[in-house]
Amino acid sequence: MKRELYDADHEAYRSTVREFLAREVAPFAEQWDADRWIDKSVFAKAAAAGIYALRVPEEFGGAGVTDYRFRQIVCEEIGRINALSFGLTLGLQDDLVFAYLADLTNDEQRKRWLPGFASGELIGALAMTEPGAGSDLRGMRTSARRDGDHYVINGQKTFISSGIMADFVILAVQTDSQAGSRGFSIVVVEDGTPGFGRGRKLDKLGLPGQDTAEIFFEDCRVPVENLLGEEGRGLQYLMSHLPQERLGITIMAMATSRAILDMTISYTKERTAFGQSIADFQNTRFELATMETELDVAEAYTDKSVLAFNAGELSATEAAKGKWYLSELQKRVIDRCLQLHGGYGFMNEYPVAKAYSDTRIQTIFGGTTEIMKELIGREIVAR
Repeated sequence: MKRELYDADHEAYRSTVREFLAREVAPFAEQWDADRWIDKSVFAKAAAAGIYALRVPEEFGGAGVTDYRFRQIVCEEIGRINALSFGLTLGLQDDLVFAYLADLTNDEQRKRWLPGFASGELIGALAMTEPGAGSDLRGMRTSARRDGDHYVINGQKTFISSGIMADFVILAVQTDSQAGSRGFSIVVVEDGTPGFGRGRKLDKLGLPGQDTAEIFFEDCRVPVENLLGEEGRGLQYLMSHLPQERLGITIMAMATSRAILDMTISYTKERTAFGQSIADFQNTRFELATMETELDVAEAYTDKSVLAFNAGELSATEAAKGKWYLSELQKRVIDRCLQLHGGYGFMNEYPVAKAYSDTRIQTIFGGTTEIMKELIGREIVAR
């Protein structure tokens, strides 16, 4: 079935992305994972090549391109080379950091942060999760007390993607412990701010090149002009940006699953057992048929979601459906692909083994599968 999502401009862009990744990412991705650190200079190169920050307005150094299909192509090509640590870091910037900067900054803040973001020189992080509060955003305890022209911040966050590398952190804080859901705000904490500290780089199951950290705030004084949006509306802002984060996870799950399946199909044709290729066994063909069918059906929903997002019509419920289903499907597909590789599938030199560990997080971050189903279920019974 022919895929109708892309036109000639998109495919020309795909060639640009593929060439960039072949030159600047694929030769280094394995070393980045071994070092547990991505060379930061690659993000400036990626921005210059138009691989991310496309949506930044031209006046701040971007291209002003809002069509999310270009972002989808980047995910597909990153999945094809299995450079998932790099892909997650890029997605964090495009799907999270820029979304907050685009929607919540005032004119002065845009002039201060967007040019550096557009050039790839400023890397951001989003800090919501705390040791005692994961998916339960209302359980956050990191506080920001107003003191004249500053907020004094105390508390800690954990599982913060790019927490070591980040030049600034978009931080969710509690500004009024008595105001319930209206007691949260979002501030930007810049690198070098006194009282802002970074803990250890966390040792994860997968995605070793993408740094994840604990961060701490001890009487950290942040200027009031670093407040994003209005005080007290932080929880609302966080909830309103979750659909885009979840769409990003959906398209990366789709892209990675497709790439690993394609690699597995080639492997089963080349690998022999009992005098014939693995692909000649009926069980193998049944497994391949199941996976390709599932991905073809899921791809239709993914593409529909991207077009809905472009039109400003992707609802939180629709994004949650795609996020949980595609991330769970990815888990099943990559597990089956590993099984078809036999013992070689357990070796990290094979892409399927790395993908198995690198993608396991996707049913957890951005909202667990269980939370997604709860949100969808609430919407269903409330109709």
